[in-house]
Amino acid sequence: MHKLVLKAGREKSLKRRHPWVFSGAVAKLQGTPARGETVEVWSATGEFLAVAAYNPESQIVARVWDWTRRAIDAPYFQERIERAIGQRRALMGEDGAMRLVHGESDGLPGVVADRYGDTVVLQLSSAGADRWREAIADAVLAASGAARIWERSDADVRELEGLAPVTAALRGAREPTRVTIDEMGLQFEIDLERGHKTGFYLDQRDNRQQLRALADGRDVLDGFCYTGGFALNALAGGARSVTAVDSSAGALETARANAKRNGRDGAEWIEGDVFQWLRRFRDQAQSFDLIVLDPPKFAPTAAHAEKAARAYKDINLLAFKLLRPGGLLMTFSCSGGVSADLFQKIVAGAALDAEADAQIVARLGAASDHPVALNFPEGEYLKGLICRVAGQ
Repeated sequence: MHKLVLKAGREKSLKRRHPWVFSGAVAKLQGTPARGETVEVWSATGEFLAVAAYNPESQIVARVWDWTRRAIDAPYFQERIERAIGQRRALMGEDGAMRLVHGESDGLPGVVADRYGDTVVLQLSSAGADRWREAIADAVLAASGAARIWERSDADVRELEGLAPVTAALRGAREPTRVTIDEMGLQFEIDLERGHKTGFYLDQRDNRQQLRALADGRDVLDGFCYTGGFALNALAGGARSVTAVDSSAGALETARANAKRNGRDGAEWIEGDVFQWLRRFRDQAQSFDLIVLDPPKFAPTAAHAEKAARAYKDINLLAFKLLRPGGLLMTFSCSGGVSADLFQKIVAGAALDAEADAQIVARLGAASDHPVALNFPEGEYLKGLICRVAGQ
């Protein structure tokens, strides 16, 4: 087995079972492992620490598979994937749309699998996951009972791993490339080939239900509406009006089709830049009772946090200005480089600059099929707040 030997004192994070080894922590490499191949990680004092997937092209030079000296092979992936899917069945039952595997939080770095009916969309974002593609696909197919697997390994993070994007049918039929799911009585079309992430934002499922419960009789603004998840739930919850904005013409086309599919044609769908439209609404003295801000990832890493903070503050400040007395702001960050504490500070600063007297009434996160391993807090990427401005 190839060995990665750490510098003195750099084993502390691994002993706390954090699954990443950064290149700066490595003293020497024994052997010539290929990208994605398994290596043993040892301390400078000769203590075995873990087995991991090696990638010399990434700042994260090794991602831990296991903390024991076990073989990393097809049975290993079968065991891990069966466990991940079984845990979700025990917690959530047989949901037709759910996350089956959630990367490091399931002990499978770089592996994400989302189920949409009989189709599983697989996303491999690390060199180790990429190397074991076939074994992972076989294990997911067997454990899920799905009919086919689509691969959507096209996230930007693959470039950091030195990997080319892959979008293809991996198991079973290529067609259709669009499927329909049911989420709490609403039908949504999923574009397997071109949709964001794996096609849909499954992590926001519980928060969409929260919005539905709050929407009755309110005028709702949905910023970054994508294919209408929040907007249609607002209508299902009895919203008086829904205004939905997104810059993607394709996403809005699907949103309109989803609205028609569900017999809910009451939303106004606006194609355009959300930042500009928030300013336009302000300049037109428009106001709303409930605003949802679910923007794309502004800060994929901590290095982007400062620039992202300005963007988050801008949209939240404008939202506070658009809220009526007693109005609610449901605001999110999915940026791994922005912590929950920082996000709250940004939103607080936005309220202060907007001269809004506001309070947090709820903290939001990803649905339960997106667990967060206690040894991997980075897995808690989705942060959300419901803020209420003072009433009259």
